[in-house]
Amino acid sequence: MKKIVHPKRDLSFDTGAYSDAILVDGFLFVSGQASVDFETSEFKLGTIEEETQRTLENIQAIIEAAGGTMDNVVKCTVHLSDISEFDRYNKVYASFFKNTKPARITVQSVLAENLKVEIDCTAKIPNSK
Repeated sequence: MKKIVHPKRDLSFDTGAYSDAILVDGFLFVSGQASVDFETSEFKLGTIEEETQRTLENIQAIIEAAGGTMDNVVKCTVHLSDISEFDRYNKVYASFFKNTKPARITVQSVLAENLKVEIDCTAKIPNSK
């Protein structure tokens, strides 16, 4: 088991009782990510499009730190604070997956910090241990 950290994480940014991601037997399990600026440790609230973009950029950075790409994502779980924004979120989400789209579930949830979106995922990282 190997801990994977967002490459721009401020070392003083304490996530508490979870890791950004864990790589085990070639599978990367990425914890729920949100619209966070990892260099400043601050949430960046905005439109659903802006928050989805930053959230997926954070996921992409974590996957790349593990040696993969977004094409390696096999499953996502998405929490939206307002399901009526699904179409707007989905347009941004789809732009991150050019080839085979991962399996996905999207639900409405109460999110902390007034966030609009939180996404976790699982990726199969080739040539990893």
